[in-house]
Amino acid sequence: MITKCRHGSGDENGKFLTGRPAGSAQIPGRLVDYKMGKIFYIMGKSASGKDSIYKELIGDPSLGLRGVVMYSTRPMRAGETDGKDYFFISPERLAELDAEGRIIEKRTYDTVFGPWTYATVDDGQIDLSLGDYLMVGVLESYLRMRDYYGADALVPLYVEVEDGERLMRAIRREMNGVPKYAEMCRRFLTDSEDFSDEKLAAAGIVRRYDNLELKACISEIRETIFRCRAEG
Repeated sequence: MITKCRHGSGDENGKFLTGRPAGSAQIPGRLVDYKMGKIFYIMGKSASGKDSIYKELIGDPSLGLRGVVMYSTRPMRAGETDGKDYFFISPERLAELDAEGRIIEKRTYDTVFGPWTYATVDDGQIDLSLGDYLMVGVLESYLRMRDYYGADALVPLYVEVEDGERLMRAIRREMNGVPKYAEMCRRFLTDSEDFSDEKLAAAGIVRRYDNLELKACISEIRETIFRCRAEG
């Protein structure tokens, strides 16, 4: 399966808009003479290896991808760092950002520990005139990012792992810290609905990257990134 890629949205003269997408009221775009970057968007069910893939790709100097740190109201997990894995903020601070009109997309999950919200914030991290970006999220956040930046700016990278293997990985991950098995089970069941075949098809996502073996999966994704750039 070949992933088709097209760069940015431009005017009839082939010039491209930088900054926010066209139509944004806060920061009108300006015309420039060079190609816009893309946002390569990793998504998949819980314990499918999204974070491991992200770390490998973002650390690959041959790709030169820029990272984007999202915001979350959930507590930090063992081994996470504020400002690196997420910006961990209070619900009150999130409400302030929302009131300021700086939330690009957000979604809230009713966990067994209470509501946890994840958000992408317009804080200056993303400027497509500077190059390509790599992000991690879910199908819902991908669709909202696509609506915000335009379909040509987003490249979906849907990572898939067989459910039995994924469950075993989730259990092993929980055993590395303070186990939260009830929340793990909730996520596992919710994923089946959130990433159903029908929803993936409706989103236009056809290509799937099997992450049974991490190196092979990363190699496939790298090929997609280089192909997108070569297609210009």
